[in-house]
Amino acid sequence: MHLSSKIKLKSLIMAPLPNAELVQNSLQLYRYLLRCCKQLPEENIRQHYRHAVRQSFKVHADEDNPERIQQIIKRAIEDADWVMNKYKKQK
Repeated sequence: MHLSSKIKLKSLIMAPLPNAELVQNSLQLYRYLLRCCKQLPEENIRQHYRHAVRQSFKVHADEDNPERIQQIIKRAIEDADWVMNKYKKQK
């Protein structure tokens, strides 16, 4: 198995919500991350991460390099996984 395939497989296994592997573009990522925010335990935490998602979407809105977009998507899903796991442990 190719190293990039192993990394991709690992990031899919750890995804915070089902269907992370279906995220292929920025709009799908945006919707996916907002759905993750809905699962967070407290309203102020949800608001914080919703704001962060929106800001990040605006910052990267002009990105047109497909390779860079895939890097951003991969990292955002990994970060969402970390956040979701952080708050699951606190419950």
